[in-house]
Amino acid sequence: MTRILMIEDNVDLAFGLRNNLEIEGYEVRLAHEGRAGLALALAESFDLVILDLMMPGIDGLRVIKSLRDGGNRTPVLILTARGQEEDKVRGLRLGADDYVTKPFGVLELLARIEALLRRTQPAQPAGPPVRFGDVVVDPAARTARRAGVETPLAPKEFDLLWALVEANGAAVSRDTLMNRVWGYGADILSRTVDTHIAELRRKLEPTVAAPVHIVTVRKVGYRLVRDASAHD
Repeated sequence: MTRILMIEDNVDLAFGLRNNLEIEGYEVRLAHEGRAGLALALAESFDLVILDLMMPGIDGLRVIKSLRDGGNRTPVLILTARGQEEDKVRGLRLGADDYVTKPFGVLELLARIEALLRRTQPAQPAGPPVRFGDVVVDPAARTARRAGVETPLAPKEFDLLWALVEANGAAVSRDTLMNRVWGYGADILSRTVDTHIAELRRKLEPTVAAPVHIVTVRKVGYRLVRDASAHD
């Protein structure tokens, strides 16, 4: 049975979500503050962590950082309130895999959970290392090195980057990237792709404000330009 750890300080919300998840066949453990949730995540094995960012004790951002710094790669779905755009981005930078903004519908949450679980063990990318600019992407090791120094990428960041690599310079729509990397499409409204693209640019582009490799294709999506001199 798939095991989910939910760390949420709103007791009513947590019990309501647990009830819905158990109806769907998941086993759910609850923690109502960050420190207890982190202890559970470290002590037991889970397939997914659902994590509220705003909690007493230690907040969700510190929970994510502690998990990732300790090598725990369990997928994390963060819950954020409207207006917490900065915290949402910080959570993704620290290694969260996706987010849902409160208030949200149960069906949306279930769709995102199912997508994350399907992508827990993504198919291993195949092929030789690929270079663009001073970046070398190695699909076998799932690493990216910039100027010879490894640049840490979250799992979904690497999957997104490799999806662009495999397009071989062609434009890829946001809907295609959502389906390819996260497992759901246009019926789920999300800025997840744009947020992860911004992180890839921050880590891999020479100038974040003027990207020359991970470029926007207006009204379509994104494409990867290996030769920056060919970028128009």
